[in-house]
Amino acid sequence: MEGSGEMGEIGREAHHGGVVQSGSETDEHKDGQFRVQPRWRKFLAHVGPGALVAIGFLDPSNLETDMQAGADFKYELLWVILVGMIFALLIQTLAANLGVKTGRHLAELCREEYPRYVNICLWIIAELAVISDDIPEVLGTAFAFNILLKIPVWAGVILTVFSTLLLLGVQRFGARKLEFIIAAFMFTMAACFFGELSYLRPSAREVVKGMFVPSLRGKGAAANAIALFGAIITPYNLFLHSALVLSRKTPRSDKSIRAACRYFLIECSLAFIVAFLINVSVVVVAGSICNVNNLSPADANTCSDLTLQSTPLLLRNVLGRSSSVVYAVALLASGQSTTISCTFAGQVIMQGFLNMKMKNWVRNLITRVIAIAPSLIVSIVSGPSGAGKLIILSSMILSFELPFALIPLLKFCNSSKKVGPLKESIYTVVIAWILSFALIVVNTYFLVWTYVDWLVHNNLPKYANALVSVVVFALMAAYLVAVVYLTFRKDTVATYVPVPERAQAQAEAGRAPVVDASAADEDQPAPYRKELADASM
Repeated sequence: MEGSGEMGEIGREAHHGGVVQSGSETDEHKDGQFRVQPRWRKFLAHVGPGALVAIGFLDPSNLETDMQAGADFKYELLWVILVGMIFALLIQTLAANLGVKTGRHLAELCREEYPRYVNICLWIIAELAVISDDIPEVLGTAFAFNILLKIPVWAGVILTVFSTLLLLGVQRFGARKLEFIIAAFMFTMAACFFGELSYLRPSAREVVKGMFVPSLRGKGAAANAIALFGAIITPYNLFLHSALVLSRKTPRSDKSIRAACRYFLIECSLAFIVAFLINVSVVVVAGSICNVNNLSPADANTCSDLTLQSTPLLLRNVLGRSSSVVYAVALLASGQSTTISCTFAGQVIMQGFLNMKMKNWVRNLITRVIAIAPSLIVSIVSGPSGAGKLIILSSMILSFELPFALIPLLKFCNSSKKVGPLKESIYTVVIAWILSFALIVVNTYFLVWTYVDWLVHNNLPKYANALVSVVVFALMAAYLVAVVYLTFRKDTVATYVPVPERAQAQAEAGRAPVVDASAADEDQPAPYRKELADASM
C-alpha cells in the first residue's frame, strides 16, 4: 500500500445499486481485454486475497495453541484443525463471494442494513476481535525480542510499539515486497517443522486417527479445542476478505461474477491447504517430542507448560544450536505480518460501520497500545507462562465473537435483496448454518461449564459469588439474545439492482443507450477499490 492514508479512502467511490459507475473508454477497453484473456491469466489476476488471509493461520496464537494441543494431547485434537480449516474455507469463500457480488464489503452492508445502535454494538465487537487477535502478535513479537536480544518479555512488549511503526514506515517502499519477505521468513519456519517431522517419523496410523476420529478425552481438552478453533477462524478475516476482493476488476455480468468466485475459491483453497499442513506439522512435532517415554526431566518440565519462548526445543534435531535464532526471526516475521492484516481489517471495519477514515499509522498505534496493556500486565505479573495462557484466552474470546460477523455474512449471502439471483447453493448455506449453530452451542456450553467449575472451587464469600453470578448470567443472556436477533431479523434494505435498471441508470448518467440489457451488464466494470489493490500480494 502506497501512502498511509489510502485505506481511509474506502467508500468514496460513487455507487449505484452496488456497482461503481464508470463510463470511460479506458475502463471498457480493460474489461474487453479481461474477457479475452486465457483462464490461467485470469486466475493469476485473482491471486492474493486468500493468501493474505491464510497468513493469519500461521500467527503466534495459532503456533501457541497448536503446540500446547500437541504437547498435552498428542495427536488427538488434529480433527479440530481439519474441521476448523474446512469451516474457515467455507465461510471465507462466502465472504469473498459477497464482496464480488455486491461491490461492498461486509461492514458496509451491515451499516446499510442494521439500525445505528446495532451497528455500534457490532463495531465494538469487531474492534474487540481485532484487539484480541493483536494480543498474540504483541506477545509473539515480545518473545522473539526476548530470544534475540535476551531482554525480559515485558521489555519486548514495549518494543513492539516501535517495531510496528518501523514496519509501517517500510511499507511506503511497497507493501507487496514486504509481504513477500515476511512470507519467506514464515515458510522458512514451516520448512523447519517439516524437516523436524521427517526426522521424527511419527506413526501415520496415530496421525490419521487423530485427524479423522473426534476425541476430547482428558482435562482441558474442550478448552484447547475451542482455542484451536478460535485461532483458525477469526472474525476480522471475514471483513478483510470481503474487502480485499474489491481490489480485482471483474466485468459485471453474472457469468463473469461466477467465474471470479471460482477463481477466488481455487486460490483460497490452495493457500488454506498449505496453512493446514503447516498447522498439522506443528501439532505432530509437539506431540511426538513431548510424549516420548525417554523424555529428560528438563524437557518434560518444558513440555508441561510449552510457550512460544520455549518452542526452540522442538527444532533442536534439525537446527541444533541455531534453532533459537532462526525460530525467533520467523516468530518476529509471523507477528509483524499479522499486524499488517489487523491494521487493514481495522481500517475496513471502522470505515464500514462508522464511515470514518483514519491514517494507517494512527490506526495501528491505537490498536497496538490497547493490546499492549493486558500483555504488559500479564508478562510482568506472571511471566512467560502467564503470557502463553493469555494467548490461548484471546483465541477463545475470538471464538465467542465469531457469530456476530458470521451470522450477518450467512444471511446476506442468501438474501435476494443483497445478491439477487446470485444466491449461494442451498447445500452450502445449510452446511454453513449447521456448523455455525454447533459452534454457538459449544461456546455456550463451555462458558457455562467453565463458570460452574470456577464457582464450585473458588474461595469467595457467598454474596460475592451471587453478585458475580448475576453479572455472568446477564452477559450470557445478552449474548444469546443478540445471536437470536441477528439470526431471525429479516433483511429490509435492498442493495441489488437488476440489469435493466442498471442500464436505465447508465442512460440517465449520460452514457450511450444500450438496447441489450445483458450487454450493458457485461460492459459494466466491477466495483474497484484502488486503495485495496496494494493490500494483497
